[in-house]
Amino acid sequence: MKQLIINADDFGFTRDVNAGVVHAHREGVLTSTTLMANGDAFDDAVRLARLTPTLDIGCHLVLVQGSSLLTGKPYPEKLAGTYKALLTGELDPYAELLPQVKKIVAAGIRPTHLDSHKHTHIVPVVFRAVIRLAHEFGIPFVRLPLDASVRFAALPCAAGKRFYRGLARKCNVRMTDHFLGFRLTGSLTEETFAASIEQLQEGMTEFMCHPGFHGPELQASATRLKESRVRELEALTSPRIRRLMDERGVRLSRFR
Repeated sequence: MKQLIINADDFGFTRDVNAGVVHAHREGVLTSTTLMANGDAFDDAVRLARLTPTLDIGCHLVLVQGSSLLTGKPYPEKLAGTYKALLTGELDPYAELLPQVKKIVAAGIRPTHLDSHKHTHIVPVVFRAVIRLAHEFGIPFVRLPLDASVRFAALPCAAGKRFYRGLARKCNVRMTDHFLGFRLTGSLTEETFAASIEQLQEGMTEFMCHPGFHGPELQASATRLKESRVRELEALTSPRIRRLMDERGVRLSRFR
């Protein structure tokens, strides 16, 4: 059986992104999202989550961009800065991410899964912190940090999966069989989404996306993903995509 969880990252980033995420769920195929505890529109996202109980809510853990909930200091703007801070010990991933999970739980949300902004949990020291948090808070799923559809990545991903799954298993944390969407960040359209559905493997796949409305808050924000969020939203609400899933026997699923 082909099961597909479609997750929107960046819930809580801006109010127009929040509105797009909820629209993609109510009118399209989106089944889950991950919430940024340090996002400017966190409170709005929590309000919408309460109004949308069928939408899975997880934690989008942040170590790059935005500000720390632990110290109030800004995180590095670029991944290279985050990697350097992790390498030198300046950034303690567990200490930084713990307040983020606590804030989301304190808002009355029971997270179903964890992932990370800019995919920082692909770094082993961050991954270990993330699965530790999942275990301590009883959060059943963590995102598989490897997209095998990236060019030349199939063999490294096959080896990496064994490594990450071994670590997760020790903490009684689960991951989906497959992960897609990283390669399509900023370029997801109805056509590229349809091609991904055609190539789905048996088992459970998580598909990452970044939908949103292109409103004034998003336009003013520091992100390259602006107009592309609208294209993703159109793909996620396309009747063609729904028909294709039915034709290919793809069942929409959730972490919950």
